[in-house]
Amino acid sequence: MTNTKFDVLGIGNAIVDIIGRCDDAFLARHGAPKGHMRLVDAETVSRLYKDMGPGVEVSGGSAANTMVGIASFGGRAAFIGKVAEDEFGRIFAHDIRAAGVHFETPLSTSGVPTARCLILVTPDGERTMNTYLGVSPDLNRGEINPELIQSAGIIFLEGYLFDRPEAKDAFRQAAGTAAAAGRKVALSLSDGFCVDRHREEFLDLVKNSVDILIANENEITSLYQVATFEEAMQQAQADTELAVLTRSAQGSVICEKGKEPIVIPAMAADVVDVTGAGDLYAAGFLYGFARGLDLATAGRLGSIAAAEVISHFGARPQKNLAELARTQGLI
Repeated sequence: MTNTKFDVLGIGNAIVDIIGRCDDAFLARHGAPKGHMRLVDAETVSRLYKDMGPGVEVSGGSAANTMVGIASFGGRAAFIGKVAEDEFGRIFAHDIRAAGVHFETPLSTSGVPTARCLILVTPDGERTMNTYLGVSPDLNRGEINPELIQSAGIIFLEGYLFDRPEAKDAFRQAAGTAAAAGRKVALSLSDGFCVDRHREEFLDLVKNSVDILIANENEITSLYQVATFEEAMQQAQADTELAVLTRSAQGSVICEKGKEPIVIPAMAADVVDVTGAGDLYAAGFLYGFARGLDLATAGRLGSIAAAEVISHFGARPQKNLAELARTQGLI
């Protein structure tokens, strides 16, 4: 895919992440389900923000984090996501561009504010996300630039964005444009709760529009409503050309249709904060795949990126991922 302008174009929620620490009692007091993402309204996000301790603000959102990871590997990444013409919108745009990601989506003047996600990290490294979506799910066909879609080797769709009819329509438009241009379409299921909300539509996408499915063990078993990972893996392998399934400390499994699954071991790391682990695994895998590396090497790049991001606070790599990959002889 070296004849394209971009290796990967991500489409997802454009969110300013505010990352802070808390204990389990804080989560219980605010009714936040530990280890999951929940959608909250403006009043709830303001109450949480007022009650939480110091936080770090950075451009975020699942697909945006993946694009930043690809840029850290030396890849050519672009992102489509909707932010408002407000302080947080300007923070998002500046930050993602500074990380080396192409971002040109116009700022919204609708009056609906930029999305925020309060990421609360407990002492065991688990992250609980409280997301106020603001203007981000108002992404629609008007923001999907066909020329930008055609300029990327892989179009990466974020499952979290799939909550509004307009966003669903934009997804399908992007997938159709990508297919017509001979590009690959990748989908991240994003979260088990997200799968529960959109199971049938996700299954339709996976079977008919997606070339690369990315999911963790909880998400894929939820998608197929089965009891074991092995059952879910077999169904995913039958439904799509390539299923990339992560299993935390058990590593990952890459399933190509009609071939023996490839098991990739997790890379050892001292866990500080698991925020962004799946996003950065996707970055490594998609970078390797876009650059024509074999699937096992792409999976190992994913493991390197995931291990780096869970070893510190926050959802962005603090070390240059290309340098880490070179020390392992992978690129």
